[in-house]
Amino acid sequence: MSLDKEWDSIRPDRSFRAADAGMGILRITLLFGSAAVALALIAVPMLDSHTRSQSNRDAFAGGLDTTSTGSIGSRTIYTLRRSVLQPSASSVCVIHADGRRSGDC
Repeated sequence: MSLDKEWDSIRPDRSFRAADAGMGILRITLLFGSAAVALALIAVPMLDSHTRSQSNRDAFAGGLDTTSTGSIGSRTIYTLRRSVLQPSASSVCVIHADGRRSGDC
């Protein structure tokens, strides 16, 4: 028995099949696709926190309006309105729950 015949009995098919190449390309695509998804899941939160801390640092340079809202423990309900259309910048209109208006309305 020659060596070629022994090898053929162990591994008879030496031909190239397109289906095998297709599966290899599919495996490589899945490998790189899953690596891209993993990188996106890790990189996006890190870049987002870096961008937020940078924008918070820039906010104190005068780029953002730092108006705050809140409430106090009072039983009366009213709405304060300020408008750029009023003659004075400090004009305030107070609208009470019953519809009464006071101030610069």
